Amino acid sequence: MAMNRVQFQSGLSLPRFLQRYGSEAQCIQALVQARWPQGFVCPRCQHAGASRFQRGVQWLWQCPKCRAQTSLTAGTLLAGTKLPLRTWWLAIYLICQAKNGVSALELMRCLGVCYRTAWRMKHKLMAAMAQGEAGRQLRELVQLDDAYLGGEHPRGRGAGQWTNKVPFIAAVELHQGRPRHVRFDLVGSFCRQAVHRWAQQALCPGTHVVSDGLSAFTAVQWAGMSHEPIVVGTGRRSVQQPRLLWINTVLGNLKTALSGTHHAVKFGKYALRYLRAHQYRFNRRFDLAGMTGQLAQALVRAQPLSEPRIREPAEIRR
Repeated sequence: MAMNRVQFQSGLSLPRFLQRYGSEAQCIQALVQARWPQGFVCPRCQHAGASRFQRGVQWLWQCPKCRAQTSLTAGTLLAGTKLPLRTWWLAIYLICQAKNGVSALELMRCLGVCYRTAWRMKHKLMAAMAQGEAGRQLRELVQLDDAYLGGEHPRGRGAGQWTNKVPFIAAVELHQGRPRHVRFDLVGSFCRQAVHRWAQQALCPGTHVVSDGLSAFTAVQWAGMSHEPIVVGTGRRSVQQPRLLWINTVLGNLKTALSGTHHAVKFGKYALRYLRAHQYRFNRRFDLAGMTGQLAQALVRAQPLSEPRIREPAEIRR
């Protein structure tokens, strides 16, 4: 069997990571490059160029035009952090390079911080991942399925009284018979209206959709997509249909990753972040070495989140 180049790529090894981001000065310079790749731009007046000076342990940039002073982390998800940037870069690295993600407890032990700090860092990074993937649209050929996160329900599709069980739509885009991109979105229920609204945002016009026989998926045609339903039956046969191979594989890997890495997750509140974090890693798996820098860019481009906002439940598409 030929070696899978994606699975066996070297990625960014820990020695190479430490060589690149081992000191605070290196992390500051790398974050400057991530935030202002073309040079400093004043967030107030958009003037290019600034003078840089140090106040205590903090570096500040001052705009020569409006005289506004800006720190490296102001206006980003890192705003107000008291942690060294080395700690943030290590968290970015660990979350990126682990295929199944990293639990907050494991992050706490690796970073040497308290659990609350590790949890907050993890959710800020997942929020940056979610924002980076929110606008992704799938195209060409897409396999579609309905799924749930959380406890099993005895009567099939209905979420009913389960407070920690959430429904979501899983979609995988194929290119030359192989999965290229995925998308996971929470929905209030599997009805035609919810699927129609989802398809308008998640799929490019003209996409061909292959799904199981769930009647709600016919609504993708309302959004201008062609649709091919396949009645798969129940039990083992439902996951062995060759035309739905990749969506079943992706869903199986997703659920294995979540159940094997994270425990006691409040899916009712945070399911979207966990789904989008998995989506982010999957869609960038072709360049593991570059994923650390990409997530750093997403982190400094995302809007600040206070702790109350971090703990808010995710919005569900009705």
